[in-house]
Amino acid sequence: MRIGVLGTGGMADALATHWVRAGHHVTIGGRDTDKARGLARRLGSGAESGGLRAAAASGEVVLAALPFGAGEDVVRGVRAELEGKALLDCSNPVGAGFRLLTGGGPSAARRLALAAPGAHVVKAFNLCHEDVWRMRPPVFDGRPLAVPVCGDDETALGLVRTLVRDAGCDPVAGGGLDRAGLLEATAALYIGLWVGEGADAQAIAPPLAYATGPAGRRSGRPAVRGDG
Repeated sequence: MRIGVLGTGGMADALATHWVRAGHHVTIGGRDTDKARGLARRLGSGAESGGLRAAAASGEVVLAALPFGAGEDVVRGVRAELEGKALLDCSNPVGAGFRLLTGGGPSAARRLALAAPGAHVVKAFNLCHEDVWRMRPPVFDGRPLAVPVCGDDETALGLVRTLVRDAGCDPVAGGGLDRAGLLEATAALYIGLWVGEGADAQAIAPPLAYATGPAGRRSGRPAVRGDG
C-alpha cells in the first residue's frame, strides 16, 4: 500500500515506522522539508520525503498527523490531491484543563471532512500517547491493543483496518464518522484521568462478560431493567 503522511512529529514517526516494517511505501510531507527528509531517512528504504502536496498525492491512505487547529488548513490546501482517498485523522482536540476544544461544534474528524469534502475521513489511533504506538507491538497482559475505527466509507475503513493490524493491534468497529466526536471525548476523559488524577482509566470498564451486568453473564442474554 502507498501511504502519504502529512506531518513530521511523533505520531507520524511512530505509525509510519510500523507501516514501513510491514512493507508499505510511505511518503512523508511537511512544511519543513528538512524535517520531512530527516524522518524519511530514519524510516529507511520504504520511505521518501516531499512537500505536503506530494505526500497527499502519493497515498491510497493519507495520515493527517497534525495538531488540532493546524489540520484543517493543511488539508484544505491539498484537498484536490485527497479526492476519493482515505484520510486518516489521529488528532485530539484537547486543551488546558483536559477540555474538549470542539465544544458543541463538529468533531476534529468532521472538520477535516468539511475541509476536504472529496476525501473519506476515518478516525483512529487517537486514544494513546505516541510512545505506545512505538511499541513493537502494543500488547498488554497478552492482549493486543484494540483500536476503535470510525468512518462512513467501507473501502476506506478496510484500508485503515489493515494499517491497524500492521501496527500489531486489533481494529474495533466504532461506527460512522458521526461517532468520531465520542472517540475524541473519550480521549479527553482518559487524558484527564491519567494525567490529572493518576488513575488507571482502563479499570473504569468491567470485563466484556459483565458488560450487560452479572445477570446477563449468568443467563447468556443481555441484562435488562428489572433483572436485578
